Amino acid sequence: MTSVTVNDKSINLIDAAHPDVALYRKVSVRIIPFLFICYVVSFLDRINIGFAQLQMKLDLGFSDAMYGMGAAVFYIGYVLCEVPSNLLLEKFGARKTFTRIMLLWGLASVGMMWVSTPSHFYVMRFMLGVFEAGFFPGIVLYLTYWYPSVRRASVMSVFFAGVAVAGVLGGLISGWIMRDMAGVLGMRGWQWMFVIEGSPAILLALVAYLYLDDRPDQAKWLENDEKQRLAANLAHDPRHAQNDTRHSFSAALANPRVYLFAFIYFSLTCASLTLNFWMPIIIRDFGIKDIVLISLYSAIPNAVGAVGVILIARHSDQKAERRKHFALCTIGGALALSLLTLHPGSLITTLTILSVAAVLVFSALPIFWAVPTTYLSGKASAAGIAMISSIGITSGIVSPWVIGQIKTRTGNMDNALYILSLLLVMSAIALIVGVREKSKTLSR
Repeated sequence: MTSVTVNDKSINLIDAAHPDVALYRKVSVRIIPFLFICYVVSFLDRINIGFAQLQMKLDLGFSDAMYGMGAAVFYIGYVLCEVPSNLLLEKFGARKTFTRIMLLWGLASVGMMWVSTPSHFYVMRFMLGVFEAGFFPGIVLYLTYWYPSVRRASVMSVFFAGVAVAGVLGGLISGWIMRDMAGVLGMRGWQWMFVIEGSPAILLALVAYLYLDDRPDQAKWLENDEKQRLAANLAHDPRHAQNDTRHSFSAALANPRVYLFAFIYFSLTCASLTLNFWMPIIIRDFGIKDIVLISLYSAIPNAVGAVGVILIARHSDQKAERRKHFALCTIGGALALSLLTLHPGSLITTLTILSVAAVLVFSALPIFWAVPTTYLSGKASAAGIAMISSIGITSGIVSPWVIGQIKTRTGNMDNALYILSLLLVMSAIALIVGVREKSKTLSR
């Protein structure tokens, strides 16, 4: 194990010639593809409501504001259960926790096919949030068991690329299902979409129970010397080197950085959720009526974002620098969202702006998550990560409802886009001012 002392702005710590590169490649090949697939399915089941609205609102007589409220209810259940879920992961392990989460959310997602009234819609969205809660912060925590902080932005970027991939798949698959499956067995297209897109989570739950290892020391596919090298690298990592012996939840509550990070994450998710949820409507407003065509156009910004997020996060890891990368992404994303208020007359121009916004906003997410996992240590990490995620993801309650109200009253999203741009700029300021550069020892 080699460690070097750096400050937040300096140098390449991920050297292709370093002997641990092969070890982390082996770890990544084993755990990342499976978790990536699970995360894509989870996000697809979360955002397909944005595509369902193209038919569902008309079929069930929902207004924009009513539908926005139903979409927001998901996050109430999600917020309430994130911290308990992450504490259970720390206690019972990732294998059992991820199995429980995926099985229950898969069943709830399939159950959306029976929605027929607003009350049904609200209840099912709430239960989906309860069941899925803890999956993303669980992944963040789980990765800290395997990777030192210097490698995490690149690893996390894979999952945020998954957000973009889910947008691509959601566009392509959801549009096809809703158009071509409509009427099969007497079911509507959006009903088939929930059944087909929710079922994989149930199968993946069973695979997770058989495939995942809770920690490196339990992995039979690692040699003993490889387990020791992973343990030594983590022992020298800032998160593990600090010794926080307080109860995990009380330690997280007492840490002011948790609330700073939660605000930053709130701002980021407001912007990213808006891109995922409202992009089909923005494209439809150009007069495009065919659902599959709307889906194909929606896939373009997400596909561009998937590539960009990996490249930018990798560059951040290579330079061992977070603050400037984050500020460039968030301020650039704010500018892109603001440009949408000019109402470009060309669909190509709008898709270009949406693509730039997707790259920058999505790229800010893995760079951000590399920061709190460095500052949170010891027993506070499980609760702290979940608190940041649960407080931050209240954006999912606030954002759809506020934007739905703005769009219902004004007929456009301009004011909402200005608010989102301001939040992104404020998140950049918060990270730069609130998280100072400091010297630290980072392990490869």
